[in-house]
Amino acid sequence: MIAVAALVGAAAVGGAAWAAWSFFSTGAQPAEALPASTLGYVSIDLDPSGGQKIEALRTLKQFPAFEDEIGLDTDDDIREWIFDEIQGETECAGLDYGDIEPWLGDRFAVAAVDTGDDQPAPVFVIQVSDADAADEGLGKLRECGGGGPDDVAWSIDGDWALLGEDQKTVDGVAADAADSSLADDDDFQQWTGAAGDGGIMSMYAAPAAGKALADGLTEDLAALGGLDELGGDPAAAPDELTEAFKDFKGAAATVRFDDGGLELELAADPAATGRDLTAGDEGAEAVSTLPDDTAAAIGMSFEEGWVTDIFDQVAKSSGESTDDLMSEIGTQLGLDLPGDLETLLGESVAVAVDADFDPSSVMPSPGSEAGSGLTGIGVKVLGDSNDIGGVLDKLRATAGGADEGILDSDAKGDVVAIGPDASYRAVLLEDGGLGDSEAFESVVEHADDAAAIVYINFDAGDGWLAELAGDDAEVRDNLAPLKALGMSSWVDDDVAHAVIKVTTG
Repeated sequence: MIAVAALVGAAAVGGAAWAAWSFFSTGAQPAEALPASTLGYVSIDLDPSGGQKIEALRTLKQFPAFEDEIGLDTDDDIREWIFDEIQGETECAGLDYGDIEPWLGDRFAVAAVDTGDDQPAPVFVIQVSDADAADEGLGKLRECGGGGPDDVAWSIDGDWALLGEDQKTVDGVAADAADSSLADDDDFQQWTGAAGDGGIMSMYAAPAAGKALADGLTEDLAALGGLDELGGDPAAAPDELTEAFKDFKGAAATVRFDDGGLELELAADPAATGRDLTAGDEGAEAVSTLPDDTAAAIGMSFEEGWVTDIFDQVAKSSGESTDDLMSEIGTQLGLDLPGDLETLLGESVAVAVDADFDPSSVMPSPGSEAGSGLTGIGVKVLGDSNDIGGVLDKLRATAGGADEGILDSDAKGDVVAIGPDASYRAVLLEDGGLGDSEAFESVVEHADDAAAIVYINFDAGDGWLAELAGDDAEVRDNLAPLKALGMSSWVDDDVAHAVIKVTTG
């Protein structure tokens, strides 16, 4: 009896484990059918894990338009809905969903594959469940489109169909994938793993894509004569483009539903944006102390040397030296660069818009000064207030009153508030607790070590986003579920991360 009980218990646990794995698993992906020489890849999963389906419906069903126009449920066939929508726009009278339903899978991808030719080959991947039925069905689709064997070719192996421009290319890609697939490639695994959990869409750029992109841009600009028009050295510009991309290490991104919202997570080589621009880790310091009813904010922090890094990049494209550019712009602003600009933005800086901000104040009424009507908008800087004040004095002297109050400032300890609205500057000098608000925490990832943050609260004030719809009740109802939007970027283990997230509530 004990032995039987043990066997039954083991079976029950095993069955539960299998059910859980099946529910949360994403299953086989199109990368398995592509070779490691793939340069770029975008896949769509119409049958993600059970958790993704629940989150998707939880999010989308808050919008009346989804219920009215789509109305899908967890057990509905989204492939049929897509087919019907496409069929409504075409004239394939002899084709119906029954011709593709028996063999069409739920996962698809488009890729650019390096086949050794001058240009990468475009390849489509379709998941199939029946090879013979898929071959017949693809033939019907090709006939429906008015094409022949010279227009599109395919190769079917196992659960995947590869489609390309000609049979030689498709067969070559299939053979290369059999020898070494993209799914098993170390770079692919590293970058897609860094982009986090899978979702409904995945994207990948291989290290070799950097050079391929640089070569393509160089050829295009040379053909258009764009290098001369850009004012640079035509001989040097191609080398500069190649130099900028040749050390590219790769990137990946994922789109997923999560916690009642939709998010895009990106993992990339920091060199693609400039290390000094992404290596700061105090982007949230100023933002998190803004008023908790802030409608919108942008927060940033930079590593020492970031100004020079920007000018170096501009100098490469302009043909001028970094020193000459800084001297020219510094003279125009009345600043000593790069030092004064680094001082001005301090350790952390935030641009903030209050919940009561009136967009119409940006456009002054006739006869009024441009900056006099601006209220509820300002800049908060954390740093040496005396040094920051000195740089502001230089800018105000150069402006000669033309700034019309925009450069006015107040200071308190290591906090400086800048802007035309004195009352809002006083608010900015205090700790308003935005970083502890529910809306902020729901959309801003890695706030503790972020280099940059963007935050928008759609519910701020009286729900300003829905108010933009005016008297249009339908638009208002579909804007109302939106709660907040956030973006944050940070660097971890020499990988630049970014998450863009929108939540509903």
